[in-house]
Amino acid sequence: MSFSKNLIEKRDASLAKAEAIVEAAQSEARELTAEQDAEISAALDEVRSLDGQIAKHSELEKRSAEAAELRKENKISAVVSTTVVKSEARTYHPKADSSFMADAFAAQFNNDYSAQERLNRHMTEERIERRDVDSGAFAGLVVPQYLTELAAPLARAGRPTADIANKHQLPNAGLTISLSKITTGSSVAAQTEKASVSETDMDDTKLDISVKTFAGQQSVTRQALERGTNVDTIVMQDLVRAYHTTLNTAVVAELLASAGQTVTYTDASPTVPELYPKLLDAIQKVQTTFYAGPNVIIMHPRRLAFILAALDSSNRPLAVPTPYAMNPVAVGNGSVQYGNSGYSIAGLPVITDATVSTAQGASTNQDTIYVGNAQELHLWEQGNGEPMMLRFEQPLAAKLEVLAVVYGYAAFTANRYPNAFAQINGTGLVTPTF
Repeated sequence: MSFSKNLIEKRDASLAKAEAIVEAAQSEARELTAEQDAEISAALDEVRSLDGQIAKHSELEKRSAEAAELRKENKISAVVSTTVVKSEARTYHPKADSSFMADAFAAQFNNDYSAQERLNRHMTEERIERRDVDSGAFAGLVVPQYLTELAAPLARAGRPTADIANKHQLPNAGLTISLSKITTGSSVAAQTEKASVSETDMDDTKLDISVKTFAGQQSVTRQALERGTNVDTIVMQDLVRAYHTTLNTAVVAELLASAGQTVTYTDASPTVPELYPKLLDAIQKVQTTFYAGPNVIIMHPRRLAFILAALDSSNRPLAVPTPYAMNPVAVGNGSVQYGNSGYSIAGLPVITDATVSTAQGASTNQDTIYVGNAQELHLWEQGNGEPMMLRFEQPLAAKLEVLAVVYGYAAFTANRYPNAFAQINGTGLVTPTF
């Protein structure tokens, strides 16, 4: 079953719960109690939160299915004897005669008209295929997608946490995003006849979120650029992947700084059965203070491996691929994946992220587990989240070198509702042994 279908079932269950309360009251010809009214409000809050998640994951699954179908069509067309043209090839693709990076350099420094024409055509293609992005996202050259999707020469942790955040389009100008946070709300109280109605003046504070610049550079020799093969692919892959990993590390650090609820797990000999209540404590702390349910657990891959490796007194695993064998701590759909692991604990999907710090605590050997609502981890990015700008700064002519610079802007916060996240820390999360 897909993740979105699981969310739909959870949404339908919450809605059915609320409807059952109303139907019971109607059948008994009575008004709803205050507790029942609160239950309905909580259920509807959860339904609204799940609706947002369902829309996001449904779109992801739809796009993944479309991509799989396209790959299937391309594979079929490669083995049939006749050639079927599905669409015109992009200006820059892995087998193109022209190099994006070489054209960018030639257009800027050699006034190469043909190179500039190819770059203009590429930018037009980007605008057409990314219609949801406004023109402000294209202040620089958009890096061709194939340069960011192929296997990178250096393995990097990627952006598992950033990918589940609540995405927003970064404004075209400004270095600060300001939000209003209500600190004092209205009051409501029982009124005696003719007495004044309860009134409390609302108050707010301003939450300022800095727009950060993430950038990297690489020197490339003219010989490699002009006569090498796939040099721009290797350089751009590494720069772009480094960009995403660095951004993701900063987003995880924001969770560490802003998660408003804390659970301490102190244990000289950590075990999974002793960790499990701490996870449930984190869940209830989010529900008790944020008044909505968490929808994700984020942890380092080593922590999920620690959970999966645990055995009960009969040497049976406490985490299993399906929930039918015993009473497991965690369940999953099969082999563990990086990022969206395919496993869940207490019904919450587990995201593994290698940028989660493993240097916390007095002995700098502890990791942190985050339990919370990803809708309150906000991330503003330009365009589709790629570092859109490519610049050739100050060519090192004396050494026949060119300095390529990739950079992008992003802003993020988990401080709109800090209590939407809880963090679990302590000596029970030291480096696990297997």
